[in-house]
Amino acid sequence: MNNILVAKEVTKKYGEHTALDEVSLNIPKNSIYGLLGPNGAGKTTLIRIINQITYPDKGEVYFDGEALQSHHVAQIGYLPEERGLYKSMKVGEQALYLAQLKGLDKAEAKKRLKFWFERLEIGDWWNKKIQELSKGMAQKIQFIVTVLHEPKLLIFDEPFSGFDPINANIIKDEILKLKEQGTSIIFSTHRMESVEELCEHIALIHRSKKVLDGKLSDIKRAYKNNVFRVGLQTANAELILSEITEKFKVSNSSFDSLENQLDFTLQLPDENSREVLAYLSDKANVNRFVETIPSTSEIFIRTVQSKELNA
Repeated sequence: MNNILVAKEVTKKYGEHTALDEVSLNIPKNSIYGLLGPNGAGKTTLIRIINQITYPDKGEVYFDGEALQSHHVAQIGYLPEERGLYKSMKVGEQALYLAQLKGLDKAEAKKRLKFWFERLEIGDWWNKKIQELSKGMAQKIQFIVTVLHEPKLLIFDEPFSGFDPINANIIKDEILKLKEQGTSIIFSTHRMESVEELCEHIALIHRSKKVLDGKLSDIKRAYKNNVFRVGLQTANAELILSEITEKFKVSNSSFDSLENQLDFTLQLPDENSREVLAYLSDKANVNRFVETIPSTSEIFIRTVQSKELNA
C-alpha cells in the first residue's frame, strides 16, 4: 500500500451548508502533502474527519489500507491552528499528562520528553506555567506533544504561527527530519513559501470541492505559460527592444547602460523556444533565456480566481 490515507468522495454538510463535496484524496506514505485552500474552503472539516472528531455524511476514508477506525487515532498526531494548552498548568506536568493520553506510560513519556526538551533547548521551561510563555514558546510545547508518540501520520495546521523566523526554521527542519524517518505529513497553511520548501504533493480545496491535486513539480509544469526571462548584451537596446516588441509580447524591460545589459520578460505564443532563441541570438549576445516557473502562490491565486469567475 503506497498511500497512508485515502479519502473517497467524502461529503459533509452542516444544515444547508456543504463543507465538503465529494472530495477524494490519495496521500502518499513518507511524503509531505500540502492541503491548501482559502478560509472556509473545507480543509479543517476534512482534518476533523481524519481525526474522527466528526464523521462524513457520505464517502469513505482509509488509513494505511484499512477503513478508518477509532484505534487509528493513536497513530495520528494533530497540531491544530487553535492551540489547546492549559494556561495554569506547568509545562512539564502538562506535557507528561498529554503524553500519557497518547498511550505512553509515565517512564517512557519522561524519557521522550527529556529528549525533545533538550533537542529544542527548552529544558529550563519544565516548571514554568504555560501562561508565562510567549505564543511561540507555547507552540514548541504543542509541537513536542504532537510528535511525541511517534505517529505514522502527522497533521500540522499552520505550524509556524507565532514563530519568529529563527524558530520557524528550527521547526521546519524538525518536520523534514520526521519525514526522513518515515513519517507521513499533512501540512495545511496559507504560507505558500513554506509549501514551496516542504511539500512534494498538494491538493487545493475551494468552496468545498477539490479543484487541484497532484505532485507539485507536475502541477508547476502544467501551469507554465510560455514566459521567459531574457537578458541581452547590446549597445542598441532601444532599437532591438522595439523590433522584439513588434513580434512578441514584452514586459518588465530594463536597461543597464554601464553593462549594456537589456533585460525583459517575453511571452511566447506557440513558437518553438529554440527558434526564438536563435532569433534573439541574431540580434545580440544572449546571456539569459530562462523559462519562468509559476510559484505555488501564483498557481493558488490563478486557480481560485478561475473558479470564482466560472462559479
